[in-house]
Amino acid sequence: MDTTVADTLIGTTIDGRYRITGRVARGGMATVYTAVDDRLERTVALKIIHPSQATNVHFVDRFTDEAKTIARLTHPNVVAVYDQGRHQGLPYLVMEYVQGRTLRDLLTQRRRLNPVEALAILEQMLAAIAAAHRAGLVHRDVKPENVLVAEAPSGGIANLVDSVVKVADFGLARAVEASTEGDSGQLMATVAYVAPELVTDGHADARTDVYSAGIVLFEMLTGKVPYDGGEPVEVAWQHVDNDVPAPSSIVKGLPTVLDDLVARATRRDPGARPTDAGALLAEVQVVRDDLGAANVETALLRQVPARPPAADATALVPALTSVYPAAADRPTWARLPEQGARTRGQRRRGGSPPPPFPDTPAGRFGDRRRLFLIAAVSLMVLTVVFSTWWVTAGRYTDAPQFVNMTRAQAEQEASGKGFSLLFDDGRYDETVPKDVVLAQDPPAEKRLVKGGSLTLTLSLGPERYPVPDVVGMEKAAAKGELESAKLKFKEGTGKYSDEVAQGVVISTDPKAGESLKPGTTVTVVVSKGKAPITVPDVKGKNINDARNELQSRGLVVVEQYKDSDQPADTVIGQSPGAGTGAEKDDEIKLDVSKGPPQIPVPDLTNQPCQQAAQALQGMNLRARLNFNPNGLVRQQNPPPNTPVPPQTEVVLNCL
Repeated sequence: MDTTVADTLIGTTIDGRYRITGRVARGGMATVYTAVDDRLERTVALKIIHPSQATNVHFVDRFTDEAKTIARLTHPNVVAVYDQGRHQGLPYLVMEYVQGRTLRDLLTQRRRLNPVEALAILEQMLAAIAAAHRAGLVHRDVKPENVLVAEAPSGGIANLVDSVVKVADFGLARAVEASTEGDSGQLMATVAYVAPELVTDGHADARTDVYSAGIVLFEMLTGKVPYDGGEPVEVAWQHVDNDVPAPSSIVKGLPTVLDDLVARATRRDPGARPTDAGALLAEVQVVRDDLGAANVETALLRQVPARPPAADATALVPALTSVYPAAADRPTWARLPEQGARTRGQRRRGGSPPPPFPDTPAGRFGDRRRLFLIAAVSLMVLTVVFSTWWVTAGRYTDAPQFVNMTRAQAEQEASGKGFSLLFDDGRYDETVPKDVVLAQDPPAEKRLVKGGSLTLTLSLGPERYPVPDVVGMEKAAAKGELESAKLKFKEGTGKYSDEVAQGVVISTDPKAGESLKPGTTVTVVVSKGKAPITVPDVKGKNINDARNELQSRGLVVVEQYKDSDQPADTVIGQSPGAGTGAEKDDEIKLDVSKGPPQIPVPDLTNQPCQQAAQALQGMNLRARLNFNPNGLVRQQNPPPNTPVPPQTEVVLNCL
C-alpha cells in the first residue's frame, strides 16, 4: 500500500495555463503528469524535472537547449514538444500526450511479439530516430520505456501492425550526460541496451542508437534482453566482450533474415553497423517485404474471413495483397527513394514474359506450367479450407471457470488444461477472502485459443489501512499522512501541554497501528501549548499564606495533612510543581505538615531523679531537676500521659 503524501502538484495550474490533472509516471530524472492546456483546450503531457537535478546548472542549461532543438524536430513518430519553462525553479516540458502504452508495457503483457509486429514497430521507431540523426541529434537512451504505442486507427492497440509508434525523451539523456561529464564511472544509458563504445570510452553517435535499436528488436522477438547479471557493470561489459546471440537460438523457427538483421545492427565494432537509423530503416523495410513474400500461408490465415469450409476458397486468394502492403502503400515518411517507382512484382520478377505459342515447344512448356499452377492453386485452396476451419473453430476451446477458486487451485487447474495464467493488480472485497479469484478475462465458456492465457483478478481481502503514527507531527503533516492512508482527519478538543509544542499532535483515536476501513475518521488531539497560569512555588510556606497566593491566581487548593518533622501547618509538597502551566479552577494539591509526632510523658513519680532524667532523654525529651537531684521525684510537669512534641522539657521536683 502506498502511504506517501498525496502529490501536491495535482490540481495546480502551471504558468497560468497548464492545469495538472494526474500523475502518469515518476522516473529517475523527472515526473510526467497529464495536464489540460486551458488556452488551447487540449490534453498534454507535462514533464517536470526533479528538484535534485534542478540544482545542477549544467543540466538545466543543456536541458533547456535540447528542448528547443527537439521542439523544431517535426515528425509523426516523434513525441512533439510544445513548450518549456520553469515552475518554482524546476524546469518543465510540455509535450504531446500519446493515448496508449509504452512498448515496455506491451512486452510485459505479451512477453514477445511476432516478427511482423516487431518489424512494424521498429520501422516507425527508426523513422523517428533517423529524423533526429538528420538534424544532428543522438537519442542515447533507446529502450522500450521510451517507445510509445498509440491507439491504432483500426481501434485499440491489439493490431500492432497498424498502431502509431512515437519515440520520446530525445535530448534528456544527453542533458544528463553533459551534466555528469566529470563523474567517474558514470554511464548514461540503460545497461541492457548500451552500445560497447559507450562502455569503453563514453563515445556516442548515430551508430550508438542503431545498436540500442537492434537490442530492442532482439527483445521484441525473444521476450528477453541478451545479457543479464547481478550488477549493472557486469551487464554493460558483456556488450563489450560478447556478440549478441541470434534470436532463433532462443525462439526456434524465427527466419534467418531476422538473425542477420539483429547481427548487423549489434556489431561490436561501430564501423560494421549501418551508419545511422535511416540506413538500418532501409534494411528493415527490405526484410519486412521479404517476410511478406515468403509467408504466404501466414498471410492467408490472417486474412481468411469467418465462413464455413464449404465456401469458395479461391475467392480468398486476392486478399494476400492486403496483408503485407506494398512499399508504395507506406506513408511518404517511411518509403525508400526507389519505392515510389517500382511495384513489388516488378522488383521480384522484373516483368511478365509474353504468352507462348501453344503448338511450339514453348507452348507445351506453357501447358505444363499451367498444370503446375493449377496444382499449386488446388493445394492452396485445400490449405485455405483447412486453415479456415483451424482459424475459426479447430484451435479454440471453452475457457474454464476459475471464479471462486483459490490462486493455488486456479494454477493447478490451468496447468492441467494447458492454459497459462496472468494476474492483474487485484481488487479489495469485503466478503471474498484474500487470493480467491473474483473475475477472469475471458469469462468462463467464452471461446479461447487452446493453450492460451487468461487474466485473473484476485481478491485482496477486505480493504483496511493501518492508522499511521502521527504523534509528534505538525497538524498539517498529520492530516496529509492520514488522508494519504485513505482515512479522514478530524481535529478533537485541544489540550494544554508543558511538553508538546502548540500545533503538534498529542494523541489519536484510534491509536497508531489499528486497521480501519477506508474513509474511517481518526480524531486527532492537538496541543494548545503551555497553559496560561504558571503555578507558583509555595513549599515551605505556612498553609494560610500558600492558600491565599494560589487562590489569588484562580486556582483551587486541595490540602492533605501528613506527619513531618517540619513545623505544623508548613507546606511540604505540591502538585503540579512550581512553574507548571495550569488553567483557571485547576486543582493544586498541597501536602501540609501536621508537625512532629507527639510523645506521651511517662509517670516518673517516686523514681530516683537521675534515673528519671535518663528515661526522658531516651524518649527524646529534656529533663530539668529542681531541689535535690539525688532525691526521688515527687512532682512532674507536664503530668503523666500528656502528649508533647519531641525535645519538650519535663520539670521534675525531687526531694
